[in-house]
Amino acid sequence: MVRTIPAKTILQKSRYEPSEWFGVDYVINLYRGCTHGCIYCDSRSNCYGIKDFEDVQVKEDSDVLLAKALHAKKKSGVISTGVVSDCYNIHEQDLRVTRSALSIIADCRFGADVNTKSPLVTRDIDVLQRISWANSASVRFTVTAADDALAKTVEPHAPSSSERFSALKEVSDGGVFTGIMLTPLIPFVTDTRENIEQIVELAHQGGAKFIYTLGGISIRDGQKEFFLDNLKHISPKLARQFKEVYGASYFCYSLELNDILKRMRELCDKANIAYHMDDIIKASKCQADREQATLF
Repeated sequence: MVRTIPAKTILQKSRYEPSEWFGVDYVINLYRGCTHGCIYCDSRSNCYGIKDFEDVQVKEDSDVLLAKALHAKKKSGVISTGVVSDCYNIHEQDLRVTRSALSIIADCRFGADVNTKSPLVTRDIDVLQRISWANSASVRFTVTAADDALAKTVEPHAPSSSERFSALKEVSDGGVFTGIMLTPLIPFVTDTRENIEQIVELAHQGGAKFIYTLGGISIRDGQKEFFLDNLKHISPKLARQFKEVYGASYFCYSLELNDILKRMRELCDKANIAYHMDDIIKASKCQADREQATLF
């Protein structure tokens, strides 16, 4: 189910400095809610105020609002989308709201940072190429598990991990800066050495330029209950273990984080994949410079 909701504004300044988070200056959320059913989704938290999260809402006249906001800016910047709700949910195939927004971003010569779990992003490679030629464009595929079966237990209705890796390769082959958001890292579920090794290898095969992880999972009111209830269905033992170890903690770091980060960095160094934020931002700007140079 999808319904239209009114919106007065569409463009928001990022709460982070560009140097802190992928060079992002602004954020747009074109949709509210999501159909992926991920048991860990922070956007279910009460602070976002999204009721009936599985019923996707699309913001009315988002293209008009975005064009007006960008034309009013004296200086360009990088715009991130898909942060709260996947901008390539199943309804985007027909609604084309994200494609329209990216086209406006390209026309106004701003940069774009796309966050998704969907291979539908490959439909818009042509627009992303236009953006990268004028500014910078990047696509971040969220991947929590290399194994499709494991991923399905925590992301029951999302595209499979193998579909995402295939899409990553297609986007990368199209010349767009692309990488992996290895987040969340779910304690006792996805934080294994084997999973990390497989993700890095598949990312390398797909042409990923970066892998970034926060090293754990955030748990807030509203989302916490949903997560633990679903974890209990997967394994009552896991749910009890999680509560015993983390209690009321907001951010739950993997107990295996030191070993995981060490191994991930070893493999990324061999594959020339960036994993520090400053290196990722530098690499994205270098790619943007190369793309722009091909025009002349």
